[in-house]
Amino acid sequence: MAAKKAFGGYTVCFAGRTETVEDVFGKAKITPSEMTKKIWSFVKGKKLAGK
Repeated sequence: MAAKKAFGGYTVCFAGRTETVEDVFGKAKITPSEMTKKIWSFVKGKKLAGK
């Protein structure tokens, strides 16, 4: 059976990344919505997303 296509057609590859969770999110407590914003900012900034 073939692998399912990613929802929305996006794929993200974190292979070979050396950043820690603190590098991405910082040391302060954040909300889940802020976490999502920071993840997408990181992914877009490092050009990790593919369509």
